[in-house]
Amino acid sequence: MKSKPFIMLIMLMGLGACNNVYLKPDTLDKDAVIYVDRGGYQFQHSIKPHLEKRGYKVTVGYKKDRISSTFIASDDAESILSHAPDGKARYVIQINEQRPKFNPFWCPFNGFWWWRFNMSIADNKTGQEILGWSGRGCAHSSLRKLNRILDQLEQR
Repeated sequence: MKSKPFIMLIMLMGLGACNNVYLKPDTLDKDAVIYVDRGGYQFQHSIKPHLEKRGYKVTVGYKKDRISSTFIASDDAESILSHAPDGKARYVIQINEQRPKFNPFWCPFNGFWWWRFNMSIADNKTGQEILGWSGRGCAHSSLRKLNRILDQLEQR
């Protein structure tokens, strides 16, 4: 009977670090420019220098030089199918994140901050999403997961 609370604790810990990742391996050109929105909370701030340390060319700033694809809907209204924020960037990273939480219980030796986010990488050349990641976890473990994901995405 004493093992039941322990098993429940292990199950809760496993659910606490759930991540859902969809990716297309070997599709990220490491020499191409990546656009990341400016601002953001800690995850978005952290990945910019993290990508640069890995050798990526990262550009941030205001959204201008738009590239748009439009189509005419059945009701003769023009609709935007897709757009790229920066015409010079091959890839666009979009991040939606919640405010990070200080978490001394789960993350004392792993960054202390608990991140919850959605990250998408789209290829402007092909129009495909090459990464869709819905994640949560401690700061350092999330960056380690990002490294493993980038290892799979990078063209060989």
